[in-house]
Amino acid sequence: MSAITLLDRRSGAASAPSPRKPAWIRVKAPTSQTFFATRRLLREKKLHTVCEEAACPNIGECWQERHATVMILGDVCTRACSFCNVKTGMPGPVDPDEPARVAELVVALGLAHVVITSVDRDDLDDGGASQFVRCIKAIRAASPATTIEVLTPDFRGKAGALEAVVAARPDVYNHNLETVPRLYRSVRPGARYFHSLRLLQRVKELDPTIFTKSGIMVGLGEEKEEVIQVMDDLRCADVDFLTIGQYLQPTPRHHPVVRFVEPAEFESYASIGRAKGFLLVAASPLTRSSYHAGADFARLKAARLATLDAPTSATA
Repeated sequence: MSAITLLDRRSGAASAPSPRKPAWIRVKAPTSQTFFATRRLLREKKLHTVCEEAACPNIGECWQERHATVMILGDVCTRACSFCNVKTGMPGPVDPDEPARVAELVVALGLAHVVITSVDRDDLDDGGASQFVRCIKAIRAASPATTIEVLTPDFRGKAGALEAVVAARPDVYNHNLETVPRLYRSVRPGARYFHSLRLLQRVKELDPTIFTKSGIMVGLGEEKEEVIQVMDDLRCADVDFLTIGQYLQPTPRHHPVVRFVEPAEFESYASIGRAKGFLLVAASPLTRSSYHAGADFARLKAARLATLDAPTSATA
């Protein structure tokens, strides 16, 4: 078993206060019957979601549409990123029945597209890669038409883990850089920027047909030039889809919000990203990795087809 270092944000003092949320970042509390029905179903299947564990602001909208991002391998993470609301500690054993329950949920919700993510599992020899593979296989068996997006950890130090997940052929492989490299030590101390970048590049080397995706948060103290450099790094890794959203502080002990980025600046990032060659850029205050993932997958496919058809059209 691999050695791990547990980081605990809870033992530190409260961080500096964040500025007051502007009007464009506020969302209404969920009240729809569909929202509560989705929650009941998740409880029945004994499944966790990143929607709840990470306190996503879009949970009301997504669950009302019967969309949920399933978080496998438990609800306890072996890392303690300063932006993340997921619990930190020593996780329990891997649940062998979890993939079957995930597949049952996909069928029950009638999902055309599903996003599967996980906590970091540095305690496991493969970082949890085999559980991702089992989930992909279970979903394909139960709902062959459903497209599958995985949002994986960095599998740092886990030889063969990435290759195993890619071999299972998810339709989209997502791994978030989260922030600019200068802020990694304070925001994502258990990870390494260039390792994550190389992981995304390696996915394309192993299977160029898989869409690759990554996301960052803004409002953590980054400069615009640093965000643009991240875009260039991702394009060098041949990443197809970039998401950019506003960081929101989950509790006073987490990293503070340095500033709230205005909607016009997000529009500027989206325009710059498209000009740099991403097939798709989603950038807005409430954008999150799996927000509108199904619709975005359809747009990704259309964008790729348009790119492939462009030379033919030009010579016609």
